[in-house]
Amino acid sequence: MAKYVLQELPEGMSNGKKVLYPRMQTYSMHDFETVLKNMHVYAGSLSSGIMRGVVDALVQTMKTWMPLGHTIKIDGLGVFSLSLGFDTSTASEQAIAKGKKKKDGGKEKDEKTKYRHVCIQGINFKPDPELLKSLNEEATFERADTDVKTSKCTLSRNERIAAANTIIGKNGYLTLTDYVNATGLSRTAASRELKDLTADPSSGITTRGNHSHKVWVKGE
Repeated sequence: MAKYVLQELPEGMSNGKKVLYPRMQTYSMHDFETVLKNMHVYAGSLSSGIMRGVVDALVQTMKTWMPLGHTIKIDGLGVFSLSLGFDTSTASEQAIAKGKKKKDGGKEKDEKTKYRHVCIQGINFKPDPELLKSLNEEATFERADTDVKTSKCTLSRNERIAAANTIIGKNGYLTLTDYVNATGLSRTAASRELKDLTADPSSGITTRGNHSHKVWVKGE
């Protein structure tokens, strides 16, 4: 039987209201070899080599067709689609972040907009309704014997922005770990909030780099 814990959203992220949500306790991550062994239970007539080949072929198919504008639907599993964004590591995107514009026929036109570089930022997954139905039929959840977990974050949104700008002013940049340590937010909540802040010009914060090399710097 799976267990869950009750998590409380930080006050600064819940408009001052007490908001609880269940969070599943996870104990391990099944690597590819473990997944193949478990698959063999349901497809005993297929060798591990064949199953590995099928999964590898699926991954290669997604890599080939999704960047061309196609979604991938697997019956009983769900639909995969790409999530796009602007590549903030490029020079053209940095110029846009600086707000460089010129007059064109009496109208303000962003000279750099047409050169914006779009990149893949993630993959969206929408599960098949039948999969969710089957999972709920099989699953039983029990609350873990723990108190409600409260986030360590006690700062308001404005205080978190101020903390971020202080670190940027001191070090020249801010990492995700820096923001987690400064605010008490979880890495997931911190990442989500930093994404919101970079989309808000009034925060004075923008990004540089990608993935593990991504940092947040002072906007210009």
